[in-house]
This record gives sequence, C-alpha cells and structure tokens, in this order.
Amino acid sequence: MRQDSPFMIEKIVAAFTYLTMGMAGFIWLIIGLFTQAKLRPFLQYHIFQSIFISLAFVVLSMLIRWISNILSFIPLINKLVAQITFLLNMPFIFDYSLIQLVIYGFLIYLAVTAFMGKYSYIPWISEIIDQNVSK
Repeated sequence: MRQDSPFMIEKIVAAFTYLTMGMAGFIWLIIGLFTQAKLRPFLQYHIFQSIFISLAFVVLSMLIRWISNILSFIPLINKLVAQITFLLNMPFIFDYSLIQLVIYGFLIYLAVTAFMGKYSYIPWISEIIDQNVSK
C-alpha cells in the first residue's frame, strides 16, 4: 500500500477525470507539462487509468459492433443478435439501458474511490497502470 496522502485538489481532479472519461486528466497533464510540475503518483495513477479505461471502452465498443455486423449476415443468428442488442439497449430504469447503468455505476465507483483518496482496483488494468506509474 502506498503512503502518499493526496491533496484535496488531487482527489477532485482524480474523481473528475473518471467522470469525463479521461478528458479532465488529459487537460491536467497538459497543464502540468506547460508549468513543468511533477505529478504525484496518486494523480498519475488515476489519470492514466481513466485514459486507459476510455481507450479500452472505445476499442471494445468497436469490436462488439464489428462482430455484431458480421453476425447479422448469418440467417438464424442475426435474429438472436438483434434480440440481444435490443434487450441490452432498451430503456430499463429512468430511460437508461442496462448497459448504461453498468457503465455509469462503474464510473461512479471509480470516481468515489478516487475522491476518497484511495487507489481503485480493477483486475488486470490496475496492475498494468501500477507497474507504469513512477513511484
């Protein structure tokens, strides 16, 4: 476990970077580059993890869309793929689909743990980020 105690501004930036899918963290990195300020490991961890999650989400979305488009040409499977896609994307609670609720819940978990000053753990992703963040 790490012993650095993050400042309140670092907690806010770390939480906000998850809610903006890495954009706030990317802007903070650019500001740090121009001011030549060294980021502390807590903020580096959360900024890089949020950017990695955002890129992984985009790649996974494109891959799923590509696979579902290919499967839509197969005669009996296309109806099954269309039904699964409809069920996962139809409004579930408060006009949010099941997929949206899972994604928003995940992002809220990450933002809350970052705001509490903790290192959120996501299997495989957190391990990669932890190895690459300077300590």
